[in-house]
Amino acid sequence: YLIMIASLFFTFSGCGKNDNSINILVITGGKKIEKESFLKIFEDIKELTFTEIEQPKANQMYSSPEIKNYDALVFYDFVQEINEEQKQAFLDLLNQGKSILFLHHSLVSYQDWDEFENIIGGRYYQSTNEEDSLKFIQSTYRHDVDIPVQIVDKNHPITKGLEDFVIHDEIYGKYKILPNVSPIITTTHPESEKVIGWTNQYGKSKIVYIQLGHDHHSFDDKNYRLLIKQSIDWISNN
Repeated sequence: YLIMIASLFFTFSGCGKNDNSINILVITGGKKIEKESFLKIFEDIKELTFTEIEQPKANQMYSSPEIKNYDALVFYDFVQEINEEQKQAFLDLLNQGKSILFLHHSLVSYQDWDEFENIIGGRYYQSTNEEDSLKFIQSTYRHDVDIPVQIVDKNHPITKGLEDFVIHDEIYGKYKILPNVSPIITTTHPESEKVIGWTNQYGKSKIVYIQLGHDHHSFDDKNYRLLIKQSIDWISNN
């Protein structure tokens, strides 16, 4: 009888999230996306649990104790509204070591929050802009482009196992890239900036930005999926 109880306890205690799994918060909102195929990326990653939340609810969550349940955050949002209290809560998370993967159009978020470009490592200009006596022209984009992608360091944990590839996606051009970021993927496409993926450090947090990821063409691409998986592993310290 005691053996049966012990056996049952062992069986049930092994169910659910194990010690090696990663729990992430996926943040969307502000733009129509192919959500089902996007979220399928995370559903197909073994040893990963995730919760999706749409803006503006995510901005309201930064100061909540619930945010501590997540090993890392993934941003695939397109949002401008954030108040001063939410900004400070966001910065507090980064200073505590909550690491973040930013994807695609998240580079366009928070156009009026200057510190955001130091967090993400760059800036997409929605309009012409005066900065430090220099004029930055509006950034550009084009859909349905075959983009050649080069791997900068094939030994980096994010790009390990990847070879140079071509992906059908949306291209961005004329965006700002901070000089202190570390490039992980580049392109030779003439309408793009050279660096299309990088890592950054802000406070105690690891930051990754990947410019790719417009729709199902990238979501279903095995190379893109591996970039996402290994980025999550890296920022989660696994």
